[in-house]
Amino acid sequence: MTADDTIFALSSGQPPAAIGILRISGSSAGKALSALTEKSPEPRVGTLCNITDMVSGELLDQALCLWFPGPNSATGEDLVEIHCHGGRAVIRAIEQALEQIDGLRRAEPGEFTRRAFTQGKMDLAEAEGLSDLLFAETELQRKAAVRNAGGALSRKVDAWQQTILQLSAQVEAELDFSDEDDVAPAQASLLDQTTRSLVEEMRNLLARPRAEKLRDGIRVVLGGPPNSGKSTLLNALVEREAAIVSDIAGTTRDVIEVPIALGGVPFLFIDTAGVRESGAETIEQIGIDRAHQQFATADIILWLGDEGQGPRSDILVEISSRCDHPQHKPKGVGSFTLSPVSGRGMDALVDFLVTRAKDILPDADQVSVNARQADRLTAACNSLAAMIEERDYLIVAEHLRMARKALDQITGKASTEDMLDGLFGKFCIGK
Repeated sequence: MTADDTIFALSSGQPPAAIGILRISGSSAGKALSALTEKSPEPRVGTLCNITDMVSGELLDQALCLWFPGPNSATGEDLVEIHCHGGRAVIRAIEQALEQIDGLRRAEPGEFTRRAFTQGKMDLAEAEGLSDLLFAETELQRKAAVRNAGGALSRKVDAWQQTILQLSAQVEAELDFSDEDDVAPAQASLLDQTTRSLVEEMRNLLARPRAEKLRDGIRVVLGGPPNSGKSTLLNALVEREAAIVSDIAGTTRDVIEVPIALGGVPFLFIDTAGVRESGAETIEQIGIDRAHQQFATADIILWLGDEGQGPRSDILVEISSRCDHPQHKPKGVGSFTLSPVSGRGMDALVDFLVTRAKDILPDADQVSVNARQADRLTAACNSLAAMIEERDYLIVAEHLRMARKALDQITGKASTEDMLDGLFGKFCIGK
């Protein structure tokens, strides 16, 4: 298996469907199309072709075929698309015919996109945006992913790179032609002014919420002692029986995670084992330990226990559940009084969660960075900040070089194979 192989895969959804789209990319793509159709369609013109088996001559299907000579194609290589009928038998027959052609093999997950990256059709930041777009389930996720897949972050990084390159050129010129290694006062002032502006822009971007929050959803953890109604509340929030409800204390012994969208906002609701100081047997204690781990990573904690006894008060929301129970004890100002059984107070809680989530999530209309990008952007920012008021040209030049290198790693101009394998391996086969 090499990068020079010609690959093929189904790029549309799993059959059966009205239409199936098979893609072929590589130097033998044109040969494969001719072998199946005995035609050479005009580039970028949809052509109706008979797809036949090369060995038996049997008609497999009648399909719309498109031929995209490289490098002006999605992958940068010669590319063929076969738009056939989307039945399982039709697609399987065409795939088997493609397997008989020398030099063709089935694509690995994400291999089409990886080839587009290798051929310079997209950079790494755009590929990460495309990955998020493939998994987007809410409108907020889609908007943010489209922005990054369309190159919004890449354009910002490129603009920073151009400014840093100009600064580097000025510094290198001074190093080459100046008799002194120290920076002249006027030049130093200009360097500091430009660098401070870059650092401020980068820090503003770093201060925004991370892109992972939008992709993974707001983590809402339900906590409280055994038999406090956590599972009942979870089921009411997600509107299905996701957790077992029982009057027996300690029924929930492990973490239950349920992803759902409310008001177009992605959430991950997490039910936990009842927290108690004593009386738990071994397996239940493991569940309690896991509950504390979930509290540590939560964005919002809905606490159904005694008021003031919950963890992490900074993100904790007091819930006074079972308001229709005879022994109900209301909580103080700022708490939510509700009944998951009757539905009383549930709308108010959902509205609160959606509003709070929008404050935590990145703005879909603004560029945001994921953890990997933030790490490299922080490195670039730190390198630039370290050169402010530095008066040695050699040290300034090194800080600029390190900043350029860190920004290159955001867009993939300087990357490792392991990182690329991790990214593109998450894509589907035909992408």
